Amino acid sequence: MRKEVRSYFTVLFLLLTNGLMAGTGKWNSSATGTAINYTTSAATGSAAKDANGKLMTVVYLENLGFQKIGQNSNADDVAWLRQQGYQVIELDYAKNGKAVSPALNKDIIDINSSLQNGKFCGVNCSPSRSYILMEGYRLCRDISYYKDDPSVYNYPDAYKNSQGDSLFLDLVYPANPSHPVPVVVTFSYSNSYATNKHQRMNLTNSWGQFKDSFVEGASAVGFAWAVCDHPKYCEWGQGKYTGGGNKSLGAIEVNPDAACKVKSAIRTIRGVGSSMGLNGEVVVTGFSRGSTAAALAVGDGYIATYEDASRGRFAEESSKVQCAILGPGMFDYQHALASSNEYTRMSAFVSSTGSSWEQQGALATIENNASAPTLFFHNTDDFFADKNKDPQGLYATQAQLMKERLDAVGTATATLTGYSSGHAVPQSETDLLQMYNFMISHVTMTSGISIIRKQSENDVDAPTYDLLGRRVSSTHKGLIIRNGRLYRQ
Repeated sequence: MRKEVRSYFTVLFLLLTNGLMAGTGKWNSSATGTAINYTTSAATGSAAKDANGKLMTVVYLENLGFQKIGQNSNADDVAWLRQQGYQVIELDYAKNGKAVSPALNKDIIDINSSLQNGKFCGVNCSPSRSYILMEGYRLCRDISYYKDDPSVYNYPDAYKNSQGDSLFLDLVYPANPSHPVPVVVTFSYSNSYATNKHQRMNLTNSWGQFKDSFVEGASAVGFAWAVCDHPKYCEWGQGKYTGGGNKSLGAIEVNPDAACKVKSAIRTIRGVGSSMGLNGEVVVTGFSRGSTAAALAVGDGYIATYEDASRGRFAEESSKVQCAILGPGMFDYQHALASSNEYTRMSAFVSSTGSSWEQQGALATIENNASAPTLFFHNTDDFFADKNKDPQGLYATQAQLMKERLDAVGTATATLTGYSSGHAVPQSETDLLQMYNFMISHVTMTSGISIIRKQSENDVDAPTYDLLGRRVSSTHKGLIIRNGRLYRQ
């Protein structure tokens, strides 16, 4: 083979292996109802892979229908992501007016469904470590937020006598932001543990399977977001307390361990977020076991063992949150004992440790109206395994008990129920708007939907509408429209 021909193939090989040649094509967007252009690009640095050798992927939504918060060019941010080792798939919405919240959540659901199956836009992707980012956002992965105590769950055997692993979180933040932003924090409902680390983004066990788009969609309303390892650092259904039988902590996350982890995660996000364009305001959310964990951040009361930061980080930061969006979860284990077969195991644990019944649930710290305003969502037929003992449904009763406690101390609450069926998350635009509007009304921010205008005297007395065009009170909190202009009040 001639020298110049060999040189040509050598250069071509290097271009291919280094990912400098991109793939292109069309992808059908449910949000816009059109086919949009995509570009796939491999990592330019060492490719980041999950534990199974699958490529970590960022699906980057660009040229959306609202103003960017991050001020870098998309080319710069994509190049940065590739340098961090991510395969990047760019979806170009060409400034389509329908590429806004919450319509974009339809695409998030579709994208995650494909990623869950290991492939999107013709390329192989990790189903457990892939992310959807809005334009202007970057990703800081694997931030340590707590050192686990192996003696709490004593699982697996090879781990229980170790020094303990770190629990981690991933933070998606605006790069070079036009203004600081709040952050919505969730605790995964897919468990990481010693022999199966970094499962917080496992789509098969969480967002993909359940078509959950709320957290990743929050950037379209001006939020950063973070996903944290679940506080139970143990395979769900496993774990035993010292002296307890096998699986004696099967479906239970116990305090003070869980509460210390939740609070440390929030402190850590505040501690690192000040240099990442965050304004220090935190909204906490969760679904199922993730809701049980997130609820531990709601109360304003002080319990010393919950605040122990010896295994955590950023002890000087606050662990309080501005509001909470809680799906079906366990908030009062004492009631659950009377109604549930699964949670009768808590009786033996409390007896063996001398723990307070109340302190095993989130209600323990709700003392006054400094507790976080909370929206509860659950389906009316989400009976779990207790429909014969608890006619209302276990999760409906749990939400009612926590809501009643918050209402009694004068903290704002709201309920979203009957949005679908079974153990599920809201997916419709109407329901997602209610959830986004609730958290927007409790933080100080400029929305990513549009530029929020200062109200003029001429607008104050005009008819007031919400984002769905429904007439609302002039004192309605959240995003409103008057005289065709978008405001926040």
